[in-house]
Amino acid sequence: MSTDTGAAAPAVPDRTLPGERGFTRIADRVVAKIAARAAREAIAPLPRNIKAPHTTVNVRPRARGTGPMEDSPLGTARVRVTLELEYPGDLGARCAAVRRRVTEQLGTLANMEVPEVVVQVERLRLPGEHEGRTV
Repeated sequence: MSTDTGAAAPAVPDRTLPGERGFTRIADRVVAKIAARAAREAIAPLPRNIKAPHTTVNVRPRARGTGPMEDSPLGTARVRVTLELEYPGDLGARCAAVRRRVTEQLGTLANMEVPEVVVQVERLRLPGEHEGRTV
């Protein structure tokens, strides 16, 4: 004799500790895209003839079993941003703004620690300068 009334069995809460439930890994290319967008935001607006920043990253995931997961970063990212800037301008301040923004965004959006952001200015352009000629 069956007493099934069609009701679903009550859900059993997951009692697994947060650090033991699994591991989140963010792909390097996603971290690079977040960093590139953050760099673009830091130097916005981009003049028409200036290329968008390019980033490369070296991501090291957080080691398993190194403490509670709730507040700790998922890993560390070392970032290199290559960009063009308009000249004249305060190059140091613009590079510092890129470093700050990249560090902030990767911390917020990817929960990553960013111990190093290298900003490489590949080219300086004068306002109205055409492609190919550089300072």
